[in-house]
Amino acid sequence: MAAGLMRRRPWYYTVRISTIGLLYAGGWAAFAALGDSWWTLAVAGFLAVIFGQVALVAHDVGHRQVFRLRKASAWTGRIAGNLGIGMGYGWWQDKHSRHHANPNHEELDPDVNPDILVWSSRQAREAKGLARVIGGSQAFLFFPLLLLEGFNLHVSGVRALSDRSLKQRRLEGSLLFMHFAVYLSALFVVLPPGKAVAFLAIHQCLFGVYLGSIFAPNHKGMPTLTGSDRPDFLRRQVLTSRNVRGSWFTDLALGGLNYQIEHHLFPSMPTPHLRKAQPIVRGYCQELNVGYLETGLLGSYAQALKSLYEAGAPLRRQPATQVTTQ
Repeated sequence: MAAGLMRRRPWYYTVRISTIGLLYAGGWAAFAALGDSWWTLAVAGFLAVIFGQVALVAHDVGHRQVFRLRKASAWTGRIAGNLGIGMGYGWWQDKHSRHHANPNHEELDPDVNPDILVWSSRQAREAKGLARVIGGSQAFLFFPLLLLEGFNLHVSGVRALSDRSLKQRRLEGSLLFMHFAVYLSALFVVLPPGKAVAFLAIHQCLFGVYLGSIFAPNHKGMPTLTGSDRPDFLRRQVLTSRNVRGSWFTDLALGGLNYQIEHHLFPSMPTPHLRKAQPIVRGYCQELNVGYLETGLLGSYAQALKSLYEAGAPLRRQPATQVTTQ
């Protein structure tokens, strides 16, 4: 607080949101101008990155980094998430809030649910369904599976509309289906069916890979917690998170989430202040002898994949059909 790092940065977010908005509009303008051309597939790749950047803006808005008022944050988040990229903002915010409260807790963090992947040997021994089938090979399948993450976000947002606890369900649903209608209409009006399907596949698959690659380095491969194992707030956030070293380009590409430790300790801290907070937090952790992990981007992926490989070991030692619950 004394360093002033919790103060909002209205001009930073004005420039950032405006730039991303212009690039978003420019991408679709290029799509329309190119029309029936295979070059539109290059636009699909460009828009995959822009969709990822829009998701990062929705993330910052959801953490109240941009606006002081909850109503302004909710409206901006729904416009960016539901209408802009077809991601259910209300569903995501609820899920992400539970993750922040208990990161990497196997019973409380929805990001480590063993629905498709297993995150520990305990989960592997208790695996069911798809996780039981692919768990032994999950380290090799992780990045290929990210090709489906964009589609998964859309499906999850639609499925959440059946949850009566979701706030503003009608508004969420209206904006979500408006996005789908305009998106699919644009593709199949401008392009012939074959190119439209190719555009959709490239755009959504690369969007999923980009988004998954942003979030994968943050907690995957870090210790998981179970049961009543809940250390104090500082250790709960720091010991389950990993920072990624890099330049300004890393900050831009990962949306500041490469400072994951600082972000988890101060979720409402504006993104550009996280870099400044890092030496303060790191020094404090050293004083308390609390482990503070920082690595390069490729190193973070290697650690995550190694952890996935080790977690799936029980499913490789014997056929999946013979794995018993313990």
